[in-house]
Amino acid sequence: MENLEQLEKHLQEVQAWEKDQKDLWFWEKLGRIPFKILDKMTPAFLQNKIALLVDELGSYIQSGGQYLINEQAMLQKIRNNSSFHKIFAISDIGQIPLEDMIALSDKLQNERVKLATVQGASTGFGGIFTLAIDIPFILGMALKTLQEIAIIHGYNPNDKMERIFIVKCLQFSSADIVGKEAILKELSSMHTTNHAAEDMISQLQGWQEVFFTYRDQFGWKKLFQMIPVAGMIFGAYANKGMIQDVAEAGIMLYRKRRIYEKINELDKQ
Repeated sequence: MENLEQLEKHLQEVQAWEKDQKDLWFWEKLGRIPFKILDKMTPAFLQNKIALLVDELGSYIQSGGQYLINEQAMLQKIRNNSSFHKIFAISDIGQIPLEDMIALSDKLQNERVKLATVQGASTGFGGIFTLAIDIPFILGMALKTLQEIAIIHGYNPNDKMERIFIVKCLQFSSADIVGKEAILKELSSMHTTNHAAEDMISQLQGWQEVFFTYRDQFGWKKLFQMIPVAGMIFGAYANKGMIQDVAEAGIMLYRKRRIYEKINELDKQ
């Protein structure tokens, strides 16, 4: 298992990534178009689809709904790809080496990004006619990817607190600089308090802001995907970028939690 020096090195890498989040690419800066402008440009059917997405996220927080994944399949996958084989429940995964978690996370991210790219291109080919298929697909992929990342790091997405954390990861991936800093501050309670569950649930009082942020960025990218044939390029690029950002945010934020827990375990020895 890792020693304190190794864990602190990995923690520094996560902290360096957090600092890098202050820079936004032009593509992302363009995505900060005020929703009032976007609202006038977006057809009613697309607005309705995005509104449905918002409702589904609320439902996911409460019950997990249709987005809960196959826990046993993930446990088997981790057993097959880890040097630590005594894994019978999600709680056991926290004991596997951090290097195994990193390798599993990277592999998962690459798989999901490739799938999202193909999906975006195929649905983008039909423009407005196939966009209705793509919107729920990409949301489901984002939530399922984050749940798999949670399990890889030894956290159970069936717990309501983890579903809140997952939605925070989703929000972080599409937030601006101020939003990212605020989320990091909120999530710091996961490392510093014994009342993390209560704190995270209380933070949900403004949960609609999470979805408004996500809606703004999600909506404009799908707007370009409505153009038949040319939508292939926009669809592939948009879906690839969204899943890549979501997976990266989930990996880093969950890795940070696990590192802190491993450091605390070493301190107790």
